[in-house]
Amino acid sequence: MLVNNASALGPSPMPYLLDYPLEEFRRVLDTNLIAPFLLTRKLLPAMLENGGSLINVTSDAGVTGYPGWGAYGISKFGLEGMSQTWASELAETSIRVNWVDPGNMNTDMHRKAEPDEDPFQWADPAEVTEVFLYLASDESRGVTGKRFRAQEDWLPKERETQGERKGAEGAEQVSLADGRAEAGFTGLEG
Repeated sequence: MLVNNASALGPSPMPYLLDYPLEEFRRVLDTNLIAPFLLTRKLLPAMLENGGSLINVTSDAGVTGYPGWGAYGISKFGLEGMSQTWASELAETSIRVNWVDPGNMNTDMHRKAEPDEDPFQWADPAEVTEVFLYLASDESRGVTGKRFRAQEDWLPKERETQGERKGAEGAEQVSLADGRAEAGFTGLEG
């Protein structure tokens, strides 16, 4: 299993793209997009032999462009696209590729991004781990190419969908690669 969770926000307060320092822009893209690509590529040979789960941590800033979110948002757009591409390219293997938007969480990074907001309205990161445990487990075998929102009621729907497809098709593997990007977004971490 590989969870690409490391992330850089960039300068705080967050400047508009016109004023974004080039070196900071590169640093954020290196951390949030290039590093997950390199780590995934490095681990793939072992995963191709043994199967496994690749989980990329994204954000609603990866589906909606927000003013001032600059390199962070752009890197998360890239991570979502890369996740979709890996899922498509690995669809016929035993590697599951999914991505998770954990939602608004009370972290140092989020407090730096939105210093005027009340961080106590955001979730404790320990409260949004269930989706990661599910995707890391054998219970999610066959679930691939899907975007999850950790703070929503995702699990019963996912289990029901998986059960219906297994029952209807009698198949051991359920590919959800065609339903990759869902509309609706919450949160910012990852």
